Amino acid sequence: MKYLRSILTFFKKETVLSIAALLAFLSAFFVPPSAEYLSYPDYRVLALLFCLMLVVAGLQSIGVFSYLGNLLLQKVHTTRQLAFLLTALCFFSAMFITNDVALITFVPFAAMILTMAEQEKLLIPVISLQTIAANLGSMLTPIGNPQNLYLYSAFSVPVGTFLLDMLPLTALSAILLIVSILLLKNHPLHALSDPSGASQTSFPQAVPDAKKLTAYLLLFGVCLLCVVRILPWPVMLAVLVAAIFFLDRKLFQKADYFLLLTFVCFFLFIGNMERIPAIADFLRSFIQGRELPLGTLFSQIISNVPAAILLSGFTDAAKPLLYGVNIGGLGTLIASLASVISYRIYGNQKYASKGTYLKIFTLYNVIFLIILYMAALLLLQ
Repeated sequence: MKYLRSILTFFKKETVLSIAALLAFLSAFFVPPSAEYLSYPDYRVLALLFCLMLVVAGLQSIGVFSYLGNLLLQKVHTTRQLAFLLTALCFFSAMFITNDVALITFVPFAAMILTMAEQEKLLIPVISLQTIAANLGSMLTPIGNPQNLYLYSAFSVPVGTFLLDMLPLTALSAILLIVSILLLKNHPLHALSDPSGASQTSFPQAVPDAKKLTAYLLLFGVCLLCVVRILPWPVMLAVLVAAIFFLDRKLFQKADYFLLLTFVCFFLFIGNMERIPAIADFLRSFIQGRELPLGTLFSQIISNVPAAILLSGFTDAAKPLLYGVNIGGLGTLIASLASVISYRIYGNQKYASKGTYLKIFTLYNVIFLIILYMAALLLLQ
């Protein structure tokens, strides 16, 4: 009974990984395990994702993001300016540190600032908009989120082409976010107070260690060299692992190994499906020409990262699939697993109203989803 509870708890916490592992396991009955299995995974994507996790964890560990947020906070004087700042931090940082890391960093920061400013009524709309901002800002770059990194590599899309393709939707997203913030009521922002009662507009943060900051930025540059296909991934991986070992080996514990394992399981499942001609032919005929609607729809059910991996094996159309799985991160709470991060953080706040949060979050998401989906249809014509 104890083991059953443990299994159920793990399944609830890592639902996507559990489903991916089950699919990989079942597919092995139709395509028996062999040495060919080793050719299924995209090792470059796995190495890049792992290395980016380490670098971003390193930057987080020295307080870079909260330090920058505090500096910017000194320029804020109204609740609308505060909402704009907190949303913009997620939108722009997600382009480089991924959407989930942006939310892990800035949603707790927002909750703390809004609570200390006695603006708890803004928690739900601001956190909802922060979540949307992270999911949409991240779609601009190949390293903004896992599905982009995978599709960028799987389809060998040139960096310039990728940025130009995603720029119109990203720009429209920024406009929609600005309009949404302008619709919020605006009030003067009184000086914040820390727990001791002292009045101040921001809170002192230790200046990030200059040597470590330089080192992590250089390592981030190494990752970018691999992203633009200048540096081979084995070299990047060797450099990153060696450097992190000497800089702060505890960072190896911060990597999301379950996400990496989820990728591996989907690679195994798709690889096996591609080796079954009848299934592969059916999936190709069903998916080709429907990448945008299917990417959006599948994301609502299984989230956008696995949707990208599943659909990519049976189509050559990168652009509509990129649009579909990125726009598909809007909508339901599980459409982007990064959204669940915000929901959990909000749920831990005092007097949190999860039902109200889900209603407002879903309303914002559906409106954004409809507008961006229509825009994507026009861009693909």
